[in-house]
Amino acid sequence: MKRVTSKKSAEDQSAAPPAALPASPASPAVPDVALIHGLTPDGEGLKILRARGDRLELGAVRPLREGAPITGEVVTLRPRANFPALCDVETHFKPPEPASDRPESAPAAVAQRTGPAQVATDEYRRNWDAIWNRPDAKSKLSN
Repeated sequence: MKRVTSKKSAEDQSAAPPAALPASPASPAVPDVALIHGLTPDGEGLKILRARGDRLELGAVRPLREGAPITGEVVTLRPRANFPALCDVETHFKPPEPASDRPESAPAAVAQRTGPAQVATDEYRRNWDAIWNRPDAKSKLSN
């Protein structure tokens, strides 16, 4: 049941400024918020639309499970009191950037070598020679 209240007069409204939304104490300079818009197909996670700075990202959040690998960031979602589907995001762990984004330089030894890769070590070759390069048995037999 809704409760109906009387309107305040214009004088009462102008005296008090409108209440601002409380800022979270740990709010960073760059806003990081997520809008929950559904469940993942397996039903274990939430599909989110995340606004971080000037970027929008589409993703999913799942609960951490002991022994399961962590794929992506570890975050905490704090629902807002006035709109629980909109959450402030607190990042606890951010994995390093993927190696494909960084320019990689080839090691000096690989860059200088030409031809196919070396698959046999020197020790392997010495043992091969010790086994297969024996003198012929015919030379020891007298005729």
